[in-house]
Amino acid sequence: MPLIATLAIAVVAVCLAILGTVLVQRNMAHTRAKQIIADAEREGEDLKKGKILEGREQAMQITGDAEKAANQRMAKVQQAEARQKQRELTLNQQQGENQRMRNEIDQERRRLDDGFAALEVKKSELDALTANARETLEHISGMSSEEAKEKLVESLKDEAKTAAAAYINDIMDDARINANKEAKRIIIQTIQRTATETAIENSVTVFHIDSDEIKGRIIGREGRNIRALEAATGIEIIVDDTPEAIVLSGFDPVRREVARLALHQLVADGRIHPARIEEVVAKVRKQIEEEIIETGKRTAIDLGIHGLHPDLIRLVGKMKYRSSYGQNLLQHSRETANLCAIMASELGLNPKKARRAGLLHDIGKVPDEEPELPHALLGMKLAEKYKEKPEICNAIGAHHDEIEQTSLLAPIVQVCDAISGARPGARREVVEAYIKRLKDLEQLALSYPGVVKTYAIQAGRELRVIVGADKIDDNETEKLSAEIARRIQDELTYPGQVKITVIRETRSVAFAK
Repeated sequence: MPLIATLAIAVVAVCLAILGTVLVQRNMAHTRAKQIIADAEREGEDLKKGKILEGREQAMQITGDAEKAANQRMAKVQQAEARQKQRELTLNQQQGENQRMRNEIDQERRRLDDGFAALEVKKSELDALTANARETLEHISGMSSEEAKEKLVESLKDEAKTAAAAYINDIMDDARINANKEAKRIIIQTIQRTATETAIENSVTVFHIDSDEIKGRIIGREGRNIRALEAATGIEIIVDDTPEAIVLSGFDPVRREVARLALHQLVADGRIHPARIEEVVAKVRKQIEEEIIETGKRTAIDLGIHGLHPDLIRLVGKMKYRSSYGQNLLQHSRETANLCAIMASELGLNPKKARRAGLLHDIGKVPDEEPELPHALLGMKLAEKYKEKPEICNAIGAHHDEIEQTSLLAPIVQVCDAISGARPGARREVVEAYIKRLKDLEQLALSYPGVVKTYAIQAGRELRVIVGADKIDDNETEKLSAEIARRIQDELTYPGQVKITVIRETRSVAFAK
Protein backbone atom coordinates (compact mmCIF):
# COMPACT_ATOMS: atom_id res chain seq x y z
CA MET A 1 0.00 0.00 0.00
CA PRO A 2 2.65 2.49 0.85
CA LEU A 3 4.25 1.78 -2.57
CA ILE A 4 1.00 2.39 -4.40
CA ALA A 5 0.43 5.61 -2.55
CA THR A 6 3.93 6.71 -3.40
CA LEU A 7 3.38 5.96 -7.06
CA ALA A 8 0.10 7.82 -7.06
CA ILE A 9 1.67 10.81 -5.48
CA ALA A 10 4.48 10.70 -8.07
CA VAL A 11 1.98 10.51 -10.91
CA VAL A 12 0.03 13.42 -9.51
CA ALA A 13 3.24 15.38 -9.18
CA VAL A 14 4.22 14.68 -12.78
CA CYS A 15 0.78 15.66 -14.00
CA LEU A 16 0.94 18.88 -12.06
CA ALA A 17 4.39 19.61 -13.51
CA ILE A 18 3.14 18.96 -17.03
CA LEU A 19 0.09 21.10 -16.45
CA GLY A 20 2.29 23.93 -15.20
CA THR A 21 4.54 23.66 -18.23
CA VAL A 22 1.55 23.81 -20.52
CA LEU A 23 0.19 26.84 -18.71
CA VAL A 24 3.56 28.57 -18.93
CA GLN A 25 3.86 27.84 -22.70
CA ARG A 26 0.31 29.09 -23.29
CA ASN A 27 1.09 32.31 -21.48
CA MET A 28 4.27 32.72 -23.54
CA ALA A 29 2.35 32.07 -26.80
CA HIS A 30 -0.30 34.56 -25.80
CA THR A 31 2.36 37.12 -25.01
CA ARG A 32 4.12 36.45 -28.39
CA ALA A 33 0.82 36.77 -30.22
CA LYS A 34 0.15 40.11 -28.61
CA GLN A 35 3.68 41.22 -29.61
CA ILE A 36 3.15 40.14 -33.25
CA ILE A 37 -0.20 41.92 -33.39
CA ALA A 38 1.37 45.06 -31.98
CA ASP A 39 4.23 44.90 -34.50
CA ALA A 40 1.77 44.35 -37.36
CA GLU A 41 -0.36 47.29 -36.26
CA ARG A 42 2.77 49.45 -36.02
CA GLU A 43 3.98 48.41 -39.53
CA GLY A 44 0.50 48.97 -40.97
CA GLU A 45 0.44 52.45 -39.48
CA ASP A 46 3.87 53.23 -40.98
CA LEU A 47 2.79 51.87 -44.40
CA LYS A 48 -0.37 53.90 -44.29
CA LYS A 49 1.58 57.06 -43.50
CA GLY A 50 4.00 56.33 -46.38
CA LYS A 51 1.17 55.78 -48.88
CA ILE A 52 -0.50 58.96 -47.71
CA LEU A 53 2.77 60.88 -48.28
CA GLU A 54 3.18 59.29 -51.77
CA GLY A 55 -0.37 60.21 -52.67
CA ARG A 56 0.23 63.77 -51.56
CA GLU A 57 3.45 64.00 -53.64
CA GLN A 58 1.72 62.58 -56.76
CA ALA A 59 -1.16 64.97 -56.26
CA MET A 60 1.28 67.87 -55.98
CA GLN A 61 3.14 66.69 -59.14
CA ILE A 62 -0.09 66.32 -61.11
CA THR A 63 -1.17 69.75 -59.93
CA GLY A 64 2.20 71.23 -61.03
CA ASP A 65 2.00 69.56 -64.47
CA ALA A 66 -1.54 70.79 -64.93
CA GLU A 67 -0.51 74.32 -64.00
CA LYS A 68 2.49 74.13 -66.39
CA ALA A 69 0.29 72.89 -69.25
CA ALA A 70 -2.25 75.59 -68.48
CA ASN A 71 0.50 78.21 -68.55
CA GLN A 72 1.77 76.90 -71.89
CA ARG A 73 -1.72 76.97 -73.37
CA MET A 74 -2.20 80.46 -72.02
CA ALA A 75 1.11 81.56 -73.64
CA LYS A 76 0.01 80.07 -76.96
CA VAL A 77 -3.34 81.80 -76.71
CA GLN A 78 -1.58 85.08 -75.97
CA GLN A 79 0.74 84.58 -78.97
CA ALA A 80 -2.22 83.80 -81.20
CA GLU A 81 -4.00 86.91 -79.96
CA ALA A 82 -0.87 88.97 -80.67
CA ARG A 83 -0.63 87.56 -84.22
CA GLN A 84 -4.31 88.22 -84.76
CA LYS A 85 -3.88 91.80 -83.59
CA GLN A 86 -0.86 92.20 -85.91
CA ARG A 87 -2.86 90.83 -88.86
CA GLU A 88 -5.72 93.17 -88.08
CA LEU A 89 -3.30 96.10 -87.92
CA THR A 90 -1.70 95.08 -91.24
CA LEU A 91 -5.14 94.65 -92.83
CA ASN A 92 -6.20 98.10 -91.64
CA GLN A 93 -3.02 99.58 -93.10
CA GLN A 94 -3.64 97.79 -96.43
CA GLN A 95 -7.22 99.01 -96.50
CA GLY A 96 -6.01 102.54 -95.92
CA GLU A 97 -3.43 102.17 -98.70
CA ASN A 98 -6.05 100.73 -101.05
CA GLN A 99 -8.38 103.61 -100.31
CA ARG A 100 -5.59 106.07 -101.04
CA MET A 101 -4.79 104.33 -104.34
CA ARG A 102 -8.48 104.34 -105.31
CA ASN A 103 -8.62 108.05 -104.67
CA GLU A 104 -5.55 108.59 -106.83
CA ILE A 105 -7.02 106.41 -109.61
CA ASP A 106 -10.26 108.38 -109.54
CA GLN A 107 -8.33 111.62 -109.80
CA GLU A 108 -6.27 110.24 -112.72
CA ARG A 109 -9.45 109.05 -114.46
CA ARG A 110 -11.03 112.48 -114.16
CA ARG A 111 -7.83 114.05 -115.50
CA LEU A 112 -7.83 111.65 -118.48
CA ASP A 113 -11.47 112.33 -119.20
CA ASP A 114 -10.69 116.02 -119.31
CA GLY A 115 -7.74 115.32 -121.62
CA PHE A 116 -9.90 113.19 -123.96
CA ALA A 117 -12.46 115.98 -124.16
CA ALA A 118 -9.72 118.45 -125.05
CA LEU A 119 -8.37 116.02 -127.69
CA GLU A 120 -11.79 115.70 -129.26
CA VAL A 121 -11.96 119.48 -129.56
CA LYS A 122 -8.46 119.59 -131.09
CA LYS A 123 -9.35 116.74 -133.46
CA SER A 124 -12.42 118.62 -134.69
CA GLU A 125 -10.30 121.70 -135.29
CA LEU A 126 -7.64 119.59 -137.11
CA ASP A 127 -10.26 117.94 -139.33
CA ALA A 128 -11.55 121.36 -140.32
CA LEU A 129 -8.04 122.61 -141.09
CA THR A 130 -7.27 119.41 -143.10
CA ALA A 131 -10.45 119.86 -145.18
CA ASN A 132 -9.56 123.49 -145.90
CA ALA A 133 -5.97 122.50 -146.84
CA ARG A 134 -7.22 119.68 -149.15
CA GLU A 135 -9.57 122.10 -150.94
CA THR A 136 -6.75 124.59 -151.33
CA LEU A 137 -4.36 121.93 -152.72
CA GLU A 138 -6.98 120.59 -155.14
CA HIS A 139 -7.60 124.11 -156.39
CA ILE A 140 -3.86 124.81 -156.83
CA SER A 141 -2.87 121.41 -158.40
CA GLY A 142 -5.94 120.97 -160.52
CA MET A 143 -6.28 117.31 -159.29
CA SER A 144 -8.76 115.73 -156.98
CA SER A 145 -7.56 114.07 -153.77
CA GLU A 146 -8.22 110.56 -155.20
CA GLU A 147 -6.09 111.26 -158.26
CA ALA A 148 -3.28 112.65 -156.14
CA LYS A 149 -3.49 109.60 -153.85
CA GLU A 150 -3.22 107.18 -156.77
CA LYS A 151 -0.23 109.04 -158.19
CA LEU A 152 1.46 109.05 -154.80
CA VAL A 153 0.80 105.32 -154.34
CA GLU A 154 2.33 104.51 -157.73
CA SER A 155 5.46 106.49 -156.98
CA LEU A 156 5.72 104.82 -153.56
CA LYS A 157 5.34 101.37 -155.19
CA ASP A 158 8.26 102.03 -157.55
CA GLU A 159 10.44 103.26 -154.70
CA ALA A 160 9.41 100.28 -152.56
CA LYS A 161 10.27 97.80 -155.33
CA THR A 162 13.71 99.34 -155.80
CA ALA A 163 14.35 99.42 -152.04
CA ALA A 164 13.04 95.83 -151.67
CA ALA A 165 15.34 94.52 -154.41
CA ALA A 166 18.34 96.16 -152.80
CA TYR A 167 17.25 94.86 -149.41
CA ILE A 168 16.86 91.31 -150.79
CA ASN A 169 20.35 91.44 -152.29
CA ASP A 170 21.75 92.63 -148.96
CA ILE A 171 19.92 89.85 -147.14
CA MET A 172 21.22 87.19 -149.56
CA ASP A 173 24.80 88.47 -149.18
CA ASP A 174 24.46 88.45 -145.41
CA ALA A 175 22.97 84.96 -145.55
CA ARG A 176 25.92 83.67 -147.60
CA ILE A 177 28.42 85.23 -145.20
CA ASN A 178 26.56 83.99 -142.14
CA ALA A 179 26.13 80.52 -143.65
CA ASN A 180 29.87 80.23 -144.17
CA LYS A 181 30.52 81.51 -140.66
CA GLU A 182 27.94 79.15 -139.18
CA ALA A 183 29.35 76.15 -141.05
CA LYS A 184 32.87 77.00 -139.91
CA ARG A 185 31.62 77.47 -136.34
CA ILE A 186 29.94 74.06 -136.33
CA ILE A 187 33.02 72.32 -137.71
CA ILE A 188 35.43 74.09 -135.33
CA GLN A 189 33.18 73.46 -132.34
CA THR A 190 32.87 69.80 -133.31
CA ILE A 191 36.64 69.41 -133.59
CA GLN A 192 37.25 71.18 -130.28
CA ARG A 193 34.73 69.02 -128.41
CA THR A 194 36.32 65.75 -129.50
CA ALA A 195 39.51 64.42 -127.93
CA THR A 196 42.19 63.93 -130.56
CA GLU A 197 43.99 60.87 -129.29
CA THR A 198 46.83 59.79 -131.53
CA ALA A 199 47.51 56.07 -131.88
CA ILE A 200 50.31 55.21 -134.32
CA GLU A 201 50.87 51.54 -135.03
CA ASN A 202 54.54 50.55 -135.26
CA SER A 203 55.95 47.51 -137.01
CA VAL A 204 58.09 46.32 -134.08
CA THR A 205 57.18 44.88 -130.67
CA VAL A 206 59.76 44.42 -127.91
CA PHE A 207 59.34 41.31 -125.74
CA HIS A 208 61.02 41.67 -122.36
CA ILE A 209 62.57 38.65 -120.63
CA ASP A 210 63.94 38.18 -117.13
CA SER A 211 67.42 36.97 -118.10
CA ASP A 212 69.50 36.30 -121.20
CA GLU A 213 69.51 32.56 -120.44
CA ILE A 214 65.94 32.38 -121.81
CA LYS A 215 67.21 33.55 -125.22
CA GLY A 216 69.04 30.26 -125.70
CA ARG A 217 65.94 28.25 -124.83
CA ILE A 218 63.86 30.32 -127.28
CA ILE A 219 66.42 29.74 -130.06
CA GLY A 220 66.61 26.00 -129.30
CA ARG A 221 69.02 23.38 -130.56
CA GLU A 222 70.34 24.49 -133.97
CA GLY A 223 67.63 27.17 -134.01
CA ARG A 224 64.70 24.77 -134.32
CA ASN A 225 62.50 26.56 -131.76
CA ILE A 226 62.86 30.02 -133.27
CA ARG A 227 62.29 28.64 -136.79
CA ALA A 228 59.14 26.85 -135.62
CA LEU A 229 57.90 30.04 -133.94
CA GLU A 230 58.57 32.15 -137.04
CA ALA A 231 56.85 29.58 -139.27
CA ALA A 232 53.81 29.38 -136.99
CA THR A 233 53.34 33.12 -136.49
CA GLY A 234 54.80 34.69 -139.63
CA ILE A 235 56.80 37.13 -137.52
CA GLU A 236 60.54 37.68 -137.68
CA ILE A 237 62.09 37.15 -134.25
CA ILE A 238 65.33 39.09 -133.75
CA VAL A 239 67.54 37.85 -130.93
CA ASP A 240 70.58 40.14 -130.66
CA ASP A 241 72.79 41.63 -127.94
CA THR A 242 70.01 43.81 -126.53
CA PRO A 243 69.90 42.91 -122.82
CA GLU A 244 66.74 41.19 -121.55
CA ALA A 245 64.77 41.88 -124.74
CA ILE A 246 63.72 40.13 -127.94
CA VAL A 247 62.40 42.07 -130.96
CA LEU A 248 59.32 40.85 -132.85
CA SER A 249 59.23 42.39 -136.33
CA GLY A 250 56.23 42.25 -138.66
CA PHE A 251 53.81 44.59 -140.38
CA ASP A 252 50.65 42.79 -139.19
CA PRO A 253 49.71 43.82 -135.62
CA VAL A 254 47.62 40.66 -135.14
CA ARG A 255 50.56 38.42 -135.91
CA ARG A 256 52.85 40.42 -133.62
CA GLU A 257 50.33 40.15 -130.79
CA VAL A 258 49.96 36.39 -131.37
CA ALA A 259 53.76 36.00 -131.28
CA ARG A 260 54.09 38.13 -128.15
CA LEU A 261 51.39 36.28 -126.20
CA ALA A 262 52.69 32.89 -127.38
CA LEU A 263 56.23 33.76 -126.28
CA HIS A 264 54.90 34.94 -122.93
CA GLN A 265 53.06 31.67 -122.33
CA LEU A 266 56.00 29.53 -123.50
CA VAL A 267 58.47 31.34 -121.27
CA ALA A 268 56.13 31.18 -118.28
CA ASP A 269 55.45 27.47 -118.84
CA GLY A 270 59.12 26.57 -119.49
CA ARG A 271 58.36 23.89 -122.09
CA ILE A 272 59.68 25.26 -125.39
CA HIS A 273 59.82 22.84 -128.34
CA PRO A 274 58.28 22.85 -131.84
CA ALA A 275 55.17 20.79 -130.99
CA ARG A 276 54.45 22.90 -127.93
CA ILE A 277 55.04 26.10 -129.92
CA GLU A 278 52.41 25.16 -132.51
CA GLU A 279 49.93 24.22 -129.79
CA VAL A 280 50.39 27.49 -127.92
CA VAL A 281 50.22 29.60 -131.11
CA ALA A 282 46.91 27.94 -132.06
CA LYS A 283 45.52 28.59 -128.58
CA VAL A 284 46.64 32.23 -128.64
CA ARG A 285 45.07 32.77 -132.06
CA LYS A 286 41.77 31.61 -130.58
CA GLN A 287 42.23 34.00 -127.65
CA ILE A 288 42.95 36.89 -130.01
CA GLU A 289 39.77 36.08 -131.94
CA GLU A 290 37.77 36.22 -128.70
CA GLU A 291 39.48 39.50 -127.79
CA ILE A 292 38.55 40.95 -131.20
CA ILE A 293 34.87 40.18 -130.54
CA GLU A 294 35.10 41.60 -127.02
CA THR A 295 36.76 44.77 -128.36
CA GLY A 296 33.92 45.21 -130.88
CA LYS A 297 31.28 44.78 -128.17
CA ARG A 298 33.04 47.19 -125.82
CA THR A 299 33.37 49.80 -128.59
CA ALA A 300 29.66 49.55 -129.43
CA ILE A 301 28.74 49.92 -125.75
CA ASP A 302 31.08 52.89 -125.25
CA LEU A 303 29.54 54.71 -128.22
CA GLY A 304 25.96 53.77 -127.26
CA ILE A 305 25.36 51.85 -130.50
CA HIS A 306 22.91 48.96 -130.15
CA GLY A 307 21.62 46.21 -132.43
CA LEU A 308 24.79 45.66 -134.48
CA HIS A 309 25.02 42.30 -136.22
CA PRO A 310 27.59 39.96 -134.56
CA ASP A 311 29.67 39.89 -137.77
CA LEU A 312 29.75 43.70 -137.83
CA ILE A 313 30.84 43.71 -134.17
CA ARG A 314 33.67 41.32 -135.11
CA LEU A 315 34.76 43.58 -138.00
CA VAL A 316 34.75 46.59 -135.65
CA GLY A 317 36.99 44.64 -133.25
CA LYS A 318 39.39 43.77 -136.10
CA MET A 319 39.91 47.50 -136.68
CA LYS A 320 42.06 47.55 -133.53
CA TYR A 321 44.74 45.59 -135.41
CA ARG A 322 44.56 47.59 -138.64
CA SER A 323 46.12 50.94 -139.46
CA SER A 324 45.26 53.42 -142.19
CA TYR A 325 48.18 55.62 -143.25
CA GLY A 326 49.75 54.88 -139.87
CA GLN A 327 46.57 55.86 -137.96
CA ASN A 328 44.92 53.15 -135.88
CA LEU A 329 41.69 52.31 -137.72
CA LEU A 330 39.56 51.65 -134.64
CA GLN A 331 40.65 54.90 -133.00
CA HIS A 332 40.00 56.75 -136.28
CA SER A 333 36.51 55.21 -136.56
CA ARG A 334 35.65 56.05 -132.93
CA GLU A 335 36.84 59.61 -133.44
CA THR A 336 34.84 59.92 -136.66
CA ALA A 337 31.73 58.53 -134.93
CA ASN A 338 31.95 61.10 -132.14
CA LEU A 339 32.54 63.92 -134.63
CA CYS A 340 29.51 62.81 -136.68
CA ALA A 341 27.26 62.72 -133.61
CA ILE A 342 28.29 66.22 -132.50
CA MET A 343 27.92 67.69 -135.98
CA ALA A 344 24.52 66.03 -136.48
CA SER A 345 23.34 67.46 -133.15
CA GLU A 346 24.48 70.95 -134.22
CA LEU A 347 22.51 70.57 -137.47
CA GLY A 348 19.38 69.17 -135.79
CA LEU A 349 19.76 65.64 -137.21
CA ASN A 350 19.70 62.25 -135.48
CA PRO A 351 23.05 61.88 -133.63
CA LYS A 352 22.62 58.12 -133.06
CA LYS A 353 22.40 57.36 -136.79
CA ALA A 354 25.34 59.67 -137.48
CA ARG A 355 27.47 57.96 -134.79
CA ARG A 356 26.57 54.53 -136.23
CA ALA A 357 27.51 55.56 -139.78
CA GLY A 358 30.76 57.13 -138.54
CA LEU A 359 31.79 53.95 -136.73
CA LEU A 360 31.05 51.69 -139.71
CA HIS A 361 32.35 53.91 -142.51
CA ASP A 362 35.70 52.03 -142.83
CA ILE A 363 34.58 48.41 -142.23
CA GLY A 364 35.45 47.74 -145.86
CA LYS A 365 39.14 47.87 -144.84
CA VAL A 366 38.90 44.80 -142.58
CA PRO A 367 36.92 42.15 -144.50
CA ASP A 368 37.50 38.43 -144.11
CA GLU A 369 37.99 38.21 -147.87
CA GLU A 370 39.77 40.68 -150.17
CA PRO A 371 37.56 41.32 -153.25
CA GLU A 372 38.64 43.83 -155.88
CA LEU A 373 36.42 46.67 -154.65
CA PRO A 374 37.13 50.08 -153.08
CA HIS A 375 36.77 49.87 -149.32
CA ALA A 376 33.83 52.31 -149.29
CA LEU A 377 31.75 50.20 -151.70
CA LEU A 378 32.78 47.00 -149.94
CA GLY A 379 31.76 48.50 -146.59
CA MET A 380 28.40 49.53 -148.06
CA LYS A 381 27.78 45.99 -149.33
CA LEU A 382 28.67 44.55 -145.92
CA ALA A 383 26.28 46.99 -144.22
CA GLU A 384 23.52 46.06 -146.67
CA LYS A 385 24.23 42.37 -146.07
CA TYR A 386 23.79 42.82 -142.33
CA LYS A 387 20.52 44.81 -142.68
CA GLU A 388 21.72 48.32 -141.83
CA LYS A 389 19.39 51.20 -142.76
CA PRO A 390 19.63 52.63 -146.31
CA GLU A 391 20.85 56.09 -145.24
CA ILE A 392 23.68 54.51 -143.20
CA CYS A 393 24.66 52.25 -146.13
CA ASN A 394 24.67 55.26 -148.45
CA ALA A 395 26.82 57.28 -146.02
CA ILE A 396 29.36 54.43 -145.91
CA GLY A 397 29.49 53.99 -149.67
CA ALA A 398 29.56 57.70 -150.52
CA HIS A 399 32.19 58.96 -148.09
CA HIS A 400 34.81 58.87 -150.91
CA ASP A 401 32.33 59.89 -153.66
CA GLU A 402 32.18 56.42 -155.26
CA ILE A 403 28.37 56.72 -155.34
CA GLU A 404 25.88 59.58 -155.17
CA GLN A 405 24.96 60.96 -151.76
CA THR A 406 21.25 60.55 -151.01
CA SER A 407 21.00 61.73 -147.40
CA LEU A 408 22.48 64.40 -145.15
CA LEU A 409 24.37 61.72 -143.21
CA ALA A 410 26.69 61.13 -146.19
CA PRO A 411 28.33 64.61 -146.28
CA ILE A 412 28.59 64.60 -142.46
CA VAL A 413 30.49 61.28 -142.51
CA GLN A 414 32.66 62.51 -145.38
CA VAL A 415 33.56 65.75 -143.59
CA CYS A 416 34.21 64.07 -140.22
CA ASP A 417 36.37 61.37 -141.86
CA ALA A 418 38.46 64.15 -143.42
CA ILE A 419 38.65 66.01 -140.09
CA SER A 420 39.91 62.92 -138.26
CA GLY A 421 42.42 62.05 -140.96
CA ALA A 422 43.63 65.63 -141.43
CA ARG A 423 44.76 66.12 -137.83
CA PRO A 424 48.49 66.91 -137.62
CA GLY A 425 50.32 63.63 -137.00
CA ALA A 426 47.25 61.47 -137.62
CA ARG A 427 48.52 59.72 -140.75
CA ARG A 428 51.81 58.73 -142.30
CA GLU A 429 51.87 57.93 -145.98
CA VAL A 430 55.24 56.12 -145.80
CA VAL A 431 54.06 53.50 -143.30
CA GLU A 432 50.93 52.79 -145.33
CA ALA A 433 52.91 52.32 -148.53
CA TYR A 434 55.34 50.01 -146.72
CA ILE A 435 52.53 47.83 -145.31
CA LYS A 436 50.81 47.69 -148.70
CA ARG A 437 54.04 46.51 -150.35
CA LEU A 438 54.40 43.68 -147.80
CA LYS A 439 50.78 42.63 -148.29
CA ASP A 440 51.24 42.61 -152.08
CA LEU A 441 54.26 40.32 -151.66
CA GLU A 442 52.27 37.85 -149.57
CA GLN A 443 49.22 37.94 -151.84
CA LEU A 444 51.33 37.34 -154.94
CA ALA A 445 52.94 34.20 -153.48
CA LEU A 446 49.63 32.98 -152.01
CA SER A 447 48.02 33.01 -155.47
CA TYR A 448 50.03 29.90 -156.54
CA PRO A 449 48.42 26.46 -156.09
CA GLY A 450 49.86 24.36 -153.28
CA VAL A 451 50.95 27.38 -151.19
CA VAL A 452 49.63 27.13 -147.63
CA LYS A 453 51.08 30.20 -145.91
CA THR A 454 53.20 33.22 -146.86
CA TYR A 455 55.12 35.55 -144.54
CA ALA A 456 56.98 38.74 -145.52
CA ILE A 457 59.76 39.28 -142.99
CA GLN A 458 62.90 41.41 -142.54
CA ALA A 459 61.01 44.55 -143.61
CA GLY A 460 60.06 42.95 -146.91
CA ARG A 461 63.57 41.81 -147.83
CA GLU A 462 62.63 38.12 -147.43
CA LEU A 463 59.48 36.24 -148.40
CA ARG A 464 58.92 32.81 -146.84
CA VAL A 465 56.52 30.54 -148.67
CA ILE A 466 55.25 27.39 -146.95
CA VAL A 467 53.87 24.75 -149.32
CA GLY A 468 52.00 21.52 -148.71
CA ALA A 469 54.24 18.44 -148.89
CA ASP A 470 51.44 16.42 -150.49
CA LYS A 471 50.86 18.99 -153.25
CA ILE A 472 54.37 20.02 -154.40
CA ASP A 473 57.55 17.93 -154.57
CA ASP A 474 61.13 19.08 -154.07
CA ASN A 475 61.77 19.82 -157.75
CA GLU A 476 58.67 21.96 -158.02
CA THR A 477 59.72 24.04 -154.99
CA GLU A 478 62.76 25.30 -156.92
CA LYS A 479 60.59 26.19 -159.89
CA LEU A 480 58.09 27.91 -157.59
CA SER A 481 60.73 30.10 -155.94
CA ALA A 482 62.10 31.14 -159.35
CA GLU A 483 58.61 31.86 -160.70
CA ILE A 484 57.70 34.00 -157.66
CA ALA A 485 60.99 35.92 -157.96
CA ARG A 486 60.32 36.60 -161.64
CA ARG A 487 56.78 37.88 -160.96
CA ILE A 488 57.99 40.12 -158.16
CA GLN A 489 60.58 41.67 -160.51
CA ASP A 490 57.96 42.24 -163.22
CA GLU A 491 54.95 43.38 -161.18
CA LEU A 492 56.13 45.02 -157.96
CA THR A 493 58.27 48.03 -157.05
CA TYR A 494 60.63 47.55 -154.11
CA PRO A 495 64.00 48.82 -152.85
CA GLY A 496 67.03 46.50 -152.86
CA GLN A 497 66.37 42.78 -153.36
CA VAL A 498 63.86 40.26 -152.04
CA LYS A 499 64.88 36.74 -150.99
CA ILE A 500 62.25 34.06 -151.69
CA THR A 501 62.45 30.97 -149.46
CA VAL A 502 60.10 28.08 -150.26
CA ILE A 503 59.71 25.63 -147.35
CA ARG A 504 58.42 22.11 -147.90
CA GLU A 505 58.14 20.03 -144.73
CA THR A 506 57.09 16.41 -144.33
CA ARG A 507 55.74 15.31 -140.96
CA SER A 508 55.05 11.84 -139.69
CA VAL A 509 52.91 11.49 -136.57
CA ALA A 510 52.32 8.31 -134.57
CA PHE A 511 50.86 7.61 -131.14
CA ALA A 512 52.11 5.10 -128.58
CA LYS A 513 49.25 3.59 -126.60
